[in-house]
Amino acid sequence: MKGDKVEIVIDAGGTTRTYEVAATRAGRRVEVVNRRGLVEVSELTRGGTPVRTARFMASRVIALVEHPAARSRAGGKGAVTAPGSAD
Repeated sequence: MKGDKVEIVIDAGGTTRTYEVAATRAGRRVEVVNRRGLVEVSELTRGGTPVRTARFMASRVIALVEHPAARSRAGGKGAVTAPGSAD
């Protein structure tokens, strides 16, 4: 969903670097996969085709923070609520 975002903090030898992968258009999502010593963060279309991918060595990843997009209310017509807001 547009607004989904993942921040990746990497150990860059004495300092840290922060990277961000976000869903840039409606219908896209961000997916995180950990395999064979690599952490792969991809922006995917509705059909599952990767638009862009970032790969990091798992041993260098310090933190991986997922920020989901605000979702609409169940009964509302497309209304978006902020996390933690009261009705």
